[in-house]
Amino acid sequence: MLGDAQLVAAEMLTVLVPIPSWVFTRRTGTIRWVSRHVCAPQRVFTITEKAWSGSSLLYKWQKTLGNYIAVAGNDNSVKIFDRHGQKRNELGLPGHCVAMDWDKDGDILAVISEKSSSIYLWDASVNKTSQIDSGMKDQMSFLLWSKTTPLLAVGTAKGNLLIYNQQTSRKIPVLGKHTKRITCGCWSSQNLLALGSDDRTVTVSNHEGDTIRQTSLRGDPSDVFFSVMKTDERSSPGESTVSVSVGKKTLFLFNLNDPDNPIELAFQPRYGSIVSYRWYGDGYILIGFSHGYFVVISTHIREIGQELYQAHNHKDSLSSVAISQALNKAASCGDNSIKIHDLTELKDISNIVHLDDETKGLDQLNWTDDGQLLAVSTQRGTLHVFLTKLPILGDSFGTRHAYLTSLLEVTVANQVEGEAPVAIEVEVEPTFIAVGPFHVAVGMNNRAWFYALLDQEAGFSRLKDVEYLGTVASMCLGADHAAALLEGKVQLHMIEGDEHDEKKQMKLFPDDQRTQGRILCHALTADLLYYGTDTGSVVCVLLEDLQTVSSYKHPLGVRKVFPDPNGTQLLFIDDKNGGFLLSPGNVNSCSELPSFSPTITGVLWENWPADRGVFVAYDDDKVYTYTLHKATVHGPQVALVGSTALPFSHKPLLLYNGELTCQTPSGKTSEVALSTHAFLKAAAAEGPAAEGPAPLAAPERSALLAQALLLKRFPEAWALCKGGGSVEDWAALGRACLVHMEVELAIQVHRSSGNVGMVLSLQDIQGIEDRNLLAGHLAMFLNDYNLAQDLYLSSSCPVAALEMRRDLLHWDSALLLAKRLAEDQIPFISKEYAVHLEFIGDYVNALAHYEKGLTQDSKEHDEACQAGVARASIRMGDIRRGAAQAIKHPSRALKKDCGAILEGMKQFSEAAQLYEKGQYYDKAASVYIRCKNWAKVGELLPQVCSPKIHLQYARAKEADGKYKEAARAYESAKDWDNMIRVLLDHLNSPEEAVRVVRETQSIDGAKMVARFFLGLSDYGSAIQFLVLSQCNDEAFQLAQQHGQMGVYADIIGPDATQEDYHSIALYFEGLKKHLEAGRFFLKCGQHSRALKHFLQCPNAEDNLAIEMAIETVGQAQDLSLTNQLIDYLMGESDGLPKDAKYLFRMYMALQRYQEAARAAIIIAREEQCAGNYRNAHDVLFTMYTELQTHKIKIPAEMGTNLMVLHSYILVKVHVKRGDHLKGARMLIRVSNNISRFPAHIVPILTSAVIECHRAGLKSSAFGFAAMLMRPEYRGKIDPKYRKKLEAMVRRPDTSELEDETTPCPFCDAQLPQNELLCSSCKNNLPYCIATGHHMLKEDWSVCPHCEFPALYSQFVQLLETESVCPMCSETLTAVQVKKIPDCSSYLQPQEVEP
Repeated sequence: MLGDAQLVAAEMLTVLVPIPSWVFTRRTGTIRWVSRHVCAPQRVFTITEKAWSGSSLLYKWQKTLGNYIAVAGNDNSVKIFDRHGQKRNELGLPGHCVAMDWDKDGDILAVISEKSSSIYLWDASVNKTSQIDSGMKDQMSFLLWSKTTPLLAVGTAKGNLLIYNQQTSRKIPVLGKHTKRITCGCWSSQNLLALGSDDRTVTVSNHEGDTIRQTSLRGDPSDVFFSVMKTDERSSPGESTVSVSVGKKTLFLFNLNDPDNPIELAFQPRYGSIVSYRWYGDGYILIGFSHGYFVVISTHIREIGQELYQAHNHKDSLSSVAISQALNKAASCGDNSIKIHDLTELKDISNIVHLDDETKGLDQLNWTDDGQLLAVSTQRGTLHVFLTKLPILGDSFGTRHAYLTSLLEVTVANQVEGEAPVAIEVEVEPTFIAVGPFHVAVGMNNRAWFYALLDQEAGFSRLKDVEYLGTVASMCLGADHAAALLEGKVQLHMIEGDEHDEKKQMKLFPDDQRTQGRILCHALTADLLYYGTDTGSVVCVLLEDLQTVSSYKHPLGVRKVFPDPNGTQLLFIDDKNGGFLLSPGNVNSCSELPSFSPTITGVLWENWPADRGVFVAYDDDKVYTYTLHKATVHGPQVALVGSTALPFSHKPLLLYNGELTCQTPSGKTSEVALSTHAFLKAAAAEGPAAEGPAPLAAPERSALLAQALLLKRFPEAWALCKGGGSVEDWAALGRACLVHMEVELAIQVHRSSGNVGMVLSLQDIQGIEDRNLLAGHLAMFLNDYNLAQDLYLSSSCPVAALEMRRDLLHWDSALLLAKRLAEDQIPFISKEYAVHLEFIGDYVNALAHYEKGLTQDSKEHDEACQAGVARASIRMGDIRRGAAQAIKHPSRALKKDCGAILEGMKQFSEAAQLYEKGQYYDKAASVYIRCKNWAKVGELLPQVCSPKIHLQYARAKEADGKYKEAARAYESAKDWDNMIRVLLDHLNSPEEAVRVVRETQSIDGAKMVARFFLGLSDYGSAIQFLVLSQCNDEAFQLAQQHGQMGVYADIIGPDATQEDYHSIALYFEGLKKHLEAGRFFLKCGQHSRALKHFLQCPNAEDNLAIEMAIETVGQAQDLSLTNQLIDYLMGESDGLPKDAKYLFRMYMALQRYQEAARAAIIIAREEQCAGNYRNAHDVLFTMYTELQTHKIKIPAEMGTNLMVLHSYILVKVHVKRGDHLKGARMLIRVSNNISRFPAHIVPILTSAVIECHRAGLKSSAFGFAAMLMRPEYRGKIDPKYRKKLEAMVRRPDTSELEDETTPCPFCDAQLPQNELLCSSCKNNLPYCIATGHHMLKEDWSVCPHCEFPALYSQFVQLLETESVCPMCSETLTAVQVKKIPDCSSYLQPQEVEP
């Protein structure tokens, strides 16, 4: 901002932070709880000196290394302490220390004091102090080392400047740089020096002391810093901005490239004064205010003046702020607490340290460059040092790991096996840690301390310390041995044992460094030592005898080696950061790891027993998961599964079942779940006993399944698929099982997914022990045929490769394999290959392979080859050879194929010849037609079935005038219209034409015949064929013109329409032909007009007219028409009553069955009176069946009359068959109802007497004879029987044959078999139509036509001599009659009242 312009931040609430886990958020105005996994900083030491009591301390950390801290109080000395709080030196001064600073490397500490013009220099490397005379006469007030060069700037109280080059001892005095005391300053990375003075100016000078820029301020300057201000375009790289705190109130930003436009930022008065500020990140400034406020601003021109973050960090006061770029953290101190923030998320407070005993408040706060130690001085003269970041040192062996938990504490833990952690206090701050199965080693430089791990309460015991021949770079422990890497060699020795044995067992590797190179890395397993050299050697040594087991030579130097827990696999990293996997047992099996990041720093092998092939490679940011599959169809394979983000400053120590144990800068461990093992949780959640979350989405499930399959975790993959896997998921699991040669599991998977074919195929190969043969089959199932072939060829059954290629139609490969494996198969493969080549159109090669396929041994095979030669020869143009071969060949199909080929080549003559030889006469004739060879067509015509060919031939013959042949050809072609045309126009054969039309119903043919007959004036025939040709209008007009309407009416028959019938009716009505007019009015539905015409018919047509009238009334169902007809029948219209049978028929047509029944009874009675018993029987039977059909109750009189009449009819049947007893019984039943037979009383009674006498029914015969002797009958007796009857009456014989009894079908009561009324249950009993007896349940049958009952045994006997049913007179055989086992439905007839 220019001039007096001020940027004032918005109002903010004052928030008290009473506990460590609350943070005030500027933007939201809320307080939130922040969960923390990081431990609070540990207090390393506290320095308290009596001489410092009550005074502020001046202290400086050693730059870069941070091993020393120099502290000055009021005791005219500077004390130097190491990082553990031990005093290493003390510098005596003539007065109070004014200023001090370490050079850029941290080697030299420069000090100035009151009452002295000398500069004191302490060399940390040699622990010596020296003095330099500044040559300045006034008191020195300021001192600062350059950031990049050995230049020391010293300012004085009068504003003079001295620049001292420590390397050249050159002094550059600059007098009058300022007019007053120089109080502050800063070096830039470009070696510019900015100084602030009490004269309220800031100068910027070069390293020679020349002033480059100078600017005036409105207050006293303090805290001068160089930095880079955020701009849209940084035209001048480097630190071009100078920032100064002016009067502790404003922040002044001065751009060296734009000196005329400085920016001055002012803040709210309630914040208090600016205590200190620090630049960080990309142009951000952290500012601490005296009232406890903690503010972050940006210097970007668009954001300047805006507070990005603001918090009231301390209640009463804030005394200092500090930033550690190494930790990416900021700290503030005030009141009696220190608060540490993460710079990436300032609103989160990561730690709070309370110093409750510091009641006077805190003073200055400073971090070491590496961020490990944080020092805070207090107002009462105390210095506290806290550990904020530990060196990340750790090691693991199996599931045990050791790590640094404090500067002088190492913790050993084994969480997998549930062991309690063991904390070991060590003597020195270690630079390396090693852990083995039973020991821990820590050390620094050339010395190591060994501890044994015990099961006792302490958990460990110190064994010894060992000094090595050089500085130890790294160390590995085994069960009994320790291996230390020092100066390009590995020193291997026993961990425990007496000194003599140790020296005996100690050995240096390599034996000859000149030939084998310097060792760069090493590792120990339980039994083996591995090391890699700068010449690329990877050596494996057996610890038992210290002999080299194997050695591998790599083109580049080997920097790191990582054996698996068993020592069977070794991963190493070379000088170009490439990763390689080596099997020491097979040094030719070295393979490069896929997608190996060049930033990889370490590798951990999986310690979970079931997943030993998995390992992770990690760098600072990511962990990459790899898996080694030793047994796949492709051989051993290494695959990259995926990557997982690694939390900041986490170092992996241990991998167990997809969980990574990492060491953190806070001295703790944390667990990181690998994202590549996310399927473990999902599979567990979907297990049979799990009650997990909602089902997985299909894409997520597929991704998890892919991870499980890459890691060969088949149980988890199975659980994922069973939990709702898609078809694709099951297929992926099945494919993975095949790749990993898990045949049994693959069978289960494919069975579950419904792949029956694959299950059967896998079951066929399940028992194969040859791994290569099994892998070959599986590779074939995976469609990797080249791999399958290689595996087959290396197996015990190499011919399987040939079989596979043949099945796949890979003929070239099959032929090559056949030459090696089975030469006798070459002809057969050649033939199959030729078929394929012929199919794709490569006829040249097809012909060659067909010829190669000839064997002279296999007839069928050779015939197939010869057929192929014939086809290929024709296609190649050698028609003569091909045709000859085809004709000679026995196959008809070949002749057809070759004929088709020749036809396509337009070689019609040869094609037709082959078709004819192959007996394909239709094809042959068709081709002969194309080449106009009609003679040949005629020869073949009897064998030709195709109508098209016959038609073509017929047209040709008609054109030649050979009409008979043309007609026959048209007939063969079923072209009836042309045949009829030829018959009528050329052959004058109308009879044949009429026959054809009648047979074929040809419409066009019928028209032609109709025209022909019309020309002959044969109108009836013309009408007939016009109707046949569907020309009804023309036919009607012709019939009307020539009086042939009757013919027309007969012809149209049932196919006519209502309009046709109406037209005919009107025609006949005009001619007064009432019967015909009524008939056609009836057909067109005009019932009233039809009845009118029927009733006007003359007497000659009376019977037919009445029948038609009855039909009309029945269809019309019109009451007026019905009454009109009844009046006519009763004679009321003409005085002539008509026969009663018409009235019966009318009631039947009207479905008025009660009236019809009464009429039927009357008619039957009349017929009986007239002696027409059969007619009466038929009338009653017809009415009986009609009533039964419509479920109307049968009148008792009708049933009785029908029974008596039927008994009369049965008499003739029984007498004819010679069964006089049955005939006599029926005559007795008829005679008892003799009044119903008035016309034949005497003959019937005479017959009854005779038959009863013959049957032994003497008493019945006497009774009927006595009846005949009555006066009214005696004169009518036939003279030839009169004397016998008189004698019978005079000498009566009353003996009688008893009637046989049978059970009632209703109640089973015994009664005579001819009795039809049960005296017990009073039911009318059904009677047998064959015998007249009542029915029996166990012998029931019915007539299939009329369904009247009959005794099955008697009915069958009757039908042996009779051929019709005695009741309905329908033709019947015994076979058609079936016995009915359950007759209950016939004993309970469903009859309804009308």
